[in-house]
Amino acid sequence: MESVIYLAMLVALLLIWVRTKGVEYIIIHHRWVFVCLFLLPLSVVFDVYYYLRAWLVFKLCSAPKQHDQRVRDIQRQVREWKNEGSKTYMCTGRPGWLTVSLRVGKYKKTHKNIMINLMDILEVDTEQQVVRVEPLVNMGQVTALLNSIGWTLPVVPELDDLTVGGLIMGTGIESSSHIYGLFQNICVAYELVLADGSFIRCTEKDNPDLFYAVPWSCGTLGFLVAAEIKIIPAKKYVRLQYQPVQGLKKICETFSRESQNKENHFVEGLLYSLDEAVVMTGVLTDLAEPDKINRIGYYNKPWFFKHVEKYLRDTQNAVEYIPLRHYYHRHTRSIFWELQDIIPFGNNPLFRYIFGWMVPPKISLLKLTQGETIRKLYEQHHVVQDMLVPMKSLEKLILFLHSEIKVYPLWLCPFNLPSLPGMVHPKGDEPELYADVGAYGEPRAKQFEAMASTRQLEKFLRNSHSFQMLYADCYLTREEFWEMFDGSLYHKLREQLNSKDAFPEVYDKICKAARH
Repeated sequence: MESVIYLAMLVALLLIWVRTKGVEYIIIHHRWVFVCLFLLPLSVVFDVYYYLRAWLVFKLCSAPKQHDQRVRDIQRQVREWKNEGSKTYMCTGRPGWLTVSLRVGKYKKTHKNIMINLMDILEVDTEQQVVRVEPLVNMGQVTALLNSIGWTLPVVPELDDLTVGGLIMGTGIESSSHIYGLFQNICVAYELVLADGSFIRCTEKDNPDLFYAVPWSCGTLGFLVAAEIKIIPAKKYVRLQYQPVQGLKKICETFSRESQNKENHFVEGLLYSLDEAVVMTGVLTDLAEPDKINRIGYYNKPWFFKHVEKYLRDTQNAVEYIPLRHYYHRHTRSIFWELQDIIPFGNNPLFRYIFGWMVPPKISLLKLTQGETIRKLYEQHHVVQDMLVPMKSLEKLILFLHSEIKVYPLWLCPFNLPSLPGMVHPKGDEPELYADVGAYGEPRAKQFEAMASTRQLEKFLRNSHSFQMLYADCYLTREEFWEMFDGSLYHKLREQLNSKDAFPEVYDKICKAARH
């Protein structure tokens, strides 16, 4: 009884403090209070609901039957928009705060919202080695189901909440991409509803122009209603080797060499300073040394980037065996390293043991509750960028980032970029090895200024035939945007499919110069 009274008193004191200071003050200066007390429990409820729903739908086989009906409903909505005079552009009716991108999509308020309730795994065909899914299926759903039946995707982008639709219409990458390419490169078919309400399926052989134009188009050619994606047999563990490397030149050489070695199923680097990094190489295996198994995904385990950092002090390589699904989502609990800015003590052992099972808070809920003040603070004093650069330009980019932005750790992920039609391809006619450099956090460079520094970064990327992921803040002019990306096929399809009058151009959806 005394403990209950004590707890009630604490709650009362907390409410008085919140009332005195004001909710906005608490959210800005002590955001961890709001996150721990409200967003973490609410995130758990979200996760449980969507997991149970996906499991029940797949077990009862109701998804395929309902899918066709839902597609017809989308077609009906599009035809209604057309019959009403096509007065505004169309977009999906999914609220902007539900997306993983930090960008706030203001166009949702002025465009015709088409409701697309497609979030189910439709079919797993192990003979053809393909999974057919709806666009709102996320990576957490996919890995949970496929791994349980002995299969996996060749490329599994890191965060649980990333959706198939977002990874196709934008892009996706993982540490296996040096073999398989970007997420779009493991897709074999797309199904869309076009601007006139018609349905179309495209592959490399059927409607190939549309097939190659869909990736990176951000939903401006049609509404994605299903995708078929390659699957491969899964194994129980990833044998992960940690290589501490000193000196930037040696870091880049080691990372490039390991990325070219196709015997490595996974390659990743974490750069902790200009001249300190850990390069990790992984191999799928069913066998593991029991004393070296690390179930890094358990809630009480250290955050992965902190776990890796300790290997900087080692003089020799180290090896661990990580369960496959734990490896796929190794950065999820700490949202790479972004959560340390929201919950500064989140990696403390006591916090992990008591509250770690609720981590991470949903990115969508963080966006929904951040308010205009925090959004502006993040915009001016926070960097979230992924830069896709030729491997030969990696060292120059790191030096540039150190000088102009100075945020660590940096995430290094290699990928093979094939020479195929579309918005993103190498400069020549041959495939080329690229690297994704992810910069997430608070810049330490004294001269950092959000717009000016990002503009300098974008100039560097254009001059080195590199690309900027479209989920992040982008300050390019229209001419600069189409200098960075190849719009020839995209604009051709916009004309052919009459998309110009139905959907905004991709530039107008994602670039700040167009949205303000």
